[in-house]
Amino acid sequence: MATSKTQAPQDNQEKINAQVSKTEQFYKENKKTIWCCFAAVVVVVLAVLAYRQFVYEPKVVEAQEQMFPAEASFQAGEFETALNGDGNNLGFADIIGEYGAKAGKSVFFYAGVCELQLGNYDSAISYLKKYNGKDKILAARATACIGDAYAGLEDYQTAARYFESAAKKIDNIYAAEYLLKAGVANEELGNKDAALKCYETIKDKYPQSVEGYDIDKYISRIKISE
Repeated sequence: MATSKTQAPQDNQEKINAQVSKTEQFYKENKKTIWCCFAAVVVVVLAVLAYRQFVYEPKVVEAQEQMFPAEASFQAGEFETALNGDGNNLGFADIIGEYGAKAGKSVFFYAGVCELQLGNYDSAISYLKKYNGKDKILAARATACIGDAYAGLEDYQTAARYFESAAKKIDNIYAAEYLLKAGVANEELGNKDAALKCYETIKDKYPQSVEGYDIDKYISRIKISE
């Protein structure tokens, strides 16, 4: 029994030594390849870091600086200038074309709203669908604006769906506005039950909203017509 116990550790050590020997042999045979691969990885990492520091980050700063004049035009209601620039400053469309999303995800929202205000509904939808920011208020607004664009195209079924989706994204008085739009769109489709549900939700959940003050007339209009 003693001999067996002594032999087991020796066998294990021999196996370990054999494995180490194989590893050393593999390294000797492939040393050049291993070091080339390691060097390649280092080069790629350094290239990525250099690109980010000397190319990407300066472009981000530049794009954000270009946004200021466009945002000022947007706030002033000058949607054509905000979208396409004034010859001296870039508009949101130019910024997207040159910098993509480097100026921030909101650039797609701004461009979409500008197109919506200008009556370019298809372009508005295209821009707004690219906005995927995490701000709940802005995300709900973007979704509702897509609904506005579809309503402008007289696609009331799709419009109602987007308005209802916008209302679900945010549970506050903003939702009342989107529910009202969903109700009106459903009325256009003749879906009185769906419209009434939207109006009654406003009355029950958001009575203090602007829409809530006048919601009874919408409810009455549905009930009288039934």
